[in-house]
Amino acid sequence: MPREKSIIKRAISSDGGIRVIFCDSTAVVRRSCEIHHTSKTMTATLGRALTATSLMSSLLKDRDNTLTLQFRGDGPAGSVVCVGDYKGNVRGYADHMEFELQPNAQGKLNVGGAIGRGSLYVIKDLGMSEPYVGVSPIVSGEIAEDITEYFASSEQTPTVCALGVRVDHDNMCFAAGGYLVQLMPGYDENDIEKLETNVKMAGSVSKQIADGLDGDEIIAMLFDGIEYEMFDEFDIEYLCPCERDRYLRALISLNEHDMQELYDAGEPVETRCQFCGKKYVFELDELRAAREAAKARKAEEAKETDDSEESEGSEANGKE
Repeated sequence: MPREKSIIKRAISSDGGIRVIFCDSTAVVRRSCEIHHTSKTMTATLGRALTATSLMSSLLKDRDNTLTLQFRGDGPAGSVVCVGDYKGNVRGYADHMEFELQPNAQGKLNVGGAIGRGSLYVIKDLGMSEPYVGVSPIVSGEIAEDITEYFASSEQTPTVCALGVRVDHDNMCFAAGGYLVQLMPGYDENDIEKLETNVKMAGSVSKQIADGLDGDEIIAMLFDGIEYEMFDEFDIEYLCPCERDRYLRALISLNEHDMQELYDAGEPVETRCQFCGKKYVFELDELRAAREAAKARKAEEAKETDDSEESEGSEANGKE
């Protein structure tokens, strides 16, 4: 029986040289299946991307930080975009959710074929004037290998990434998860061989989850022979913060030509969130009123600025 909630667990070796972030993302991926009605291939593709985003975004420091993972490949999935917050909550979509591919040469869902080749973008909004943007090549399209390459080339952090999604006959996820194993400054060289052996012995993370293993047990397997401590855990969810007002502000900011086209159509304007599928409908009278109110506010702000500049100029002249 799949977990009702998804969870992240984090652990670190006693010397601080190795950290493991584990995620059972089954509930998150199941929710994405319900929203996007994905095919088997796209359940696995989007599910892996969501899991990777959750793992990576949980490393952010501040409440307002976000991380966007974007695969721009030449495969039939088109762009795959996922966004996560500092607590690992995540949302995502792909350009094409419905297509199906034949299994790959190993008989597994063909995620690499869905993504294709291209570039992986990692965009971190850290509350600064410009976001951080890291770019690395898509090396396989299988996502885990691409995340490993990103950490090596863009962040110079030796990382092992494992991701997996199990899908039933109804295209619904019944087990999903993954982990990051990262070497931190000051790691013990003697632990590397143990770590490599443990990762190989651990095998498929989605199979472990499907077999009923929890995060504590999987982390213990990865740290076998290495002293470590669990340092936190928290629930995560598929979470979309879209709001009606955001769409209204976007609509009334359109240029005059585009707005006139909407008016000429004479029909209410319907918008749809790509991440959660929620629809928002706006009557034309509402758009007109909101646009006029926005223009009035802008004119008032401009007048206040002009008055302030005139006042400052008069004070300066008086001092002269």
